[in-house]
Amino acid sequence: MPFNKIDVKKEQDGELILQAKNIKKYFPIKGGILRTTIGHVKAVDNVSIDIKKGETLGIVGESGSGKSTLGRVILRLLEPTEGQIIFENNDISHLGNRQLRDYRKNMQIVFQDPFASLNSKMSVAELIEEPLVVQTSLKKSERKEKAIELLEKVGLRAEDRLKYPHEFSGGQRQRISIARALALHPKFVICDEPVSALDVSIQAQVLNLMSDLQDEFNLTYLFISHDLSVVKHISNRVAVMYLGRIVEIAPKKNLYDQPLHPYTQALLSSAPTTNIQNRREKIILKGDLPSPANPPSGCAFRTRCPLVHEKCVEVRPELKGMGNGHFVSCHLHT
Repeated sequence: MPFNKIDVKKEQDGELILQAKNIKKYFPIKGGILRTTIGHVKAVDNVSIDIKKGETLGIVGESGSGKSTLGRVILRLLEPTEGQIIFENNDISHLGNRQLRDYRKNMQIVFQDPFASLNSKMSVAELIEEPLVVQTSLKKSERKEKAIELLEKVGLRAEDRLKYPHEFSGGQRQRISIARALALHPKFVICDEPVSALDVSIQAQVLNLMSDLQDEFNLTYLFISHDLSVVKHISNRVAVMYLGRIVEIAPKKNLYDQPLHPYTQALLSSAPTTNIQNRREKIILKGDLPSPANPPSGCAFRTRCPLVHEKCVEVRPELKGMGNGHFVSCHLHT
């Protein structure tokens, strides 16, 4: 993938913009004639992350690991079962819709499928101007001017505002989604698999655009993806999720050069590379991802881990600092 403009970014040392503390999101399983709760799907199970202003935190993991659910909980699109969400030192975990309104304009999301996330019955102008209508008192002419400005920022033309989503390619629709997300000048944007549905050549263009916009608008990204190469090029730090839990988090270089958790090692060994000298020995994981409705006791990864031992069955490992901002949840490093 030709990443031309995205360079290795400096580590961020600024203040925190967001903290998620001990986040849990359990979905009830209903059964029986009375549809009573007979269990829970533990989509996110006690996750804590900190995100600094201006940085990009990448989250990787298999499908079903809870990445997208975590992003939606952070934005309060899904209500957390437990835990705290702190945005700019304000606890927004239990705010009502009216109280959340002021925070909504500072916290936006770009979804995976731009066609599904854009209303096909609305023109591009209407899509981009809608948040301006709801959140600002701008006049119609000012909203039009703003929409044109945003379209040009994302590489589209002013006349495109009169078209509808079906008239664009997938990459162009994602540019429209990005323009819509930036309409209110947010500080924090969650990017939920924003390029996974695009062709490889278009992926690079969109990622370069997002990097440029981050610098121009001083944005903070939470970047969710299953593509390790994409996350490596756009992130400052990377968190690895498995079955609703974070098993490792570290600055990008540390994690890719020296992964500590067996799951991270397996993920990186399976990633394609053109560097023959640094190619890792491929680690084949046995079995499938366990059900989040009935996760294994102890370490969630133990049923597939090649290095499992007795303690892994009984005791759930906690994230432990290994120095230089590198944390891992594994009994091999306790």
